[in-house]
Amino acid sequence: MSEASEFRADVRAWLEENCPEGARGPGQIANGSSKVELEPDVALWLERCAERGYTVPTWPTEYGGAGMKPADAKVFYEEMSAIKARSPLMGMGTSMIGPTLLEYGTEEQKQRHVPLIARGEVQWCQGYSEPNAGSDLASLSTRAVDHGDHYLINGQKIWTSGAATADWMFILVRTDPDAPKHEGISFMLLTMDQPGVTTKPIRLISGSSPFCETFFDDAVAKKEDLLGDLNKGWTIGKRLLQFERSGIGGLSGGAPVANPGASLIRAAKEYGAIEDTGTRRKLLNLNMRRAAFQLTSKRANEENKSGTPGAATSIFKLVGAALQQDTAEMKREIMGFRGLGAHEEVGFDEAELKATEEWLHLRTTTIYGGSNEIQANIIAKRVLGLPE
Repeated sequence: MSEASEFRADVRAWLEENCPEGARGPGQIANGSSKVELEPDVALWLERCAERGYTVPTWPTEYGGAGMKPADAKVFYEEMSAIKARSPLMGMGTSMIGPTLLEYGTEEQKQRHVPLIARGEVQWCQGYSEPNAGSDLASLSTRAVDHGDHYLINGQKIWTSGAATADWMFILVRTDPDAPKHEGISFMLLTMDQPGVTTKPIRLISGSSPFCETFFDDAVAKKEDLLGDLNKGWTIGKRLLQFERSGIGGLSGGAPVANPGASLIRAAKEYGAIEDTGTRRKLLNLNMRRAAFQLTSKRANEENKSGTPGAATSIFKLVGAALQQDTAEMKREIMGFRGLGAHEEVGFDEAELKATEEWLHLRTTTIYGGSNEIQANIIAKRVLGLPE
C-alpha cells in the first residue's frame, strides 16, 4: 500500500470511529459562539476534531491546526464528504480572520487569537460596510483615536453578519482623516462584549436576521490588537476579502455535504416535474455548469503554488454566487406553488418553508463579499489586465 493510500485508509477509519451520527448529513455546525448551544453530537464532533487539529487541518500545529499539506487535506475532506460528515467548525474565524492573522499577525497576536479560533472557542464578525461606504468601502468614516494604550472607536457599521452572537470583531477604521482615503485606514480587533458596542439585528425578507447594524460609542480596541501598521490597514483588509471570496466561491477546501444537483433531481421527482422535457433540459444545463465550476475550482487549487488566494478568487465568487441563486430558483420553479410557502399555518411543510427562505436569502449572495459589479471590475483590472 502506498503512503497516500495508507493515509486515506487511516483518515477513513478515524472518521468512521469518531464522527457521531448527529454530525452527519444536514444540520447544525459550530461557529465558535459562546451564545449558541450546540447539539451533543455537534459539540462532541468539534471536540474530537479540535484535539487533532482537524477543524483547520492545513494550519500549523503550533496554532491548533494539523499541519497537513494541501493534498492531504483534500483527501481528508473527500473522506468526510463520503460519510456525509459536516464540517466540525465554520465561520469568519476559520475562513477569514484566522488566515489573515497567520499572514499578518505578530507572534503574540497569533498565539493569543489563532488557537482559540481553531478550538471553536470564539466567534468573529466583520466590521467593514457602513451606511455610506458599501461598494466604495474605502470611503468609510468610523474613527479610531489614539488614547495611549488603546484606541477609542466611534461610528457605525452595517450588514454585520453574526454581530449579535459574536465575541470579537475585526474592523476597518479611519485613523488619519487627512490622508487619501485608501491610506488613512487601520485594521483592528476588538471585543464585542463591552459598553461601547451596540448591535441591532436587521430583519430580512426571508424572515431571518443574520445581519446587524453595529454602533460604536467610545468602543475600546487595545494597542496590541492593531493588526499591521497604523494607517496601512487597507492592504490587510483587501487580503482578508480574498480569503472571504475563496470561501464563497468554493476554493477554501471545505467538506461539502449536500449535493445540490442530486437534491434538485429528487425535488423534480417528488413534485412531478421530472417528466417535463423543459425541466429536464434546465436541470441538465445547471448541473453541467456546476460540474464545470467544480472542476475549474479543483484545477485552480491544484495550480495555486503559493497556497494563498489572489485576484482570481473574484471569478469564483462571481460564478459561484450565480450558481447558488440559479439552483434555488430552479428548486422554487420545480416546486411550483409549494415553493412559495411563507407560513406554516397555511399548510406548507418545513422543507417547503425552508426552500422559500433559502431562495430569498440567496438573493444576497451577489451583494455580500463584494457585489457582482465589484468582482467584474477586479477581474477586468487585476486578472485580465484591462485598462481602467
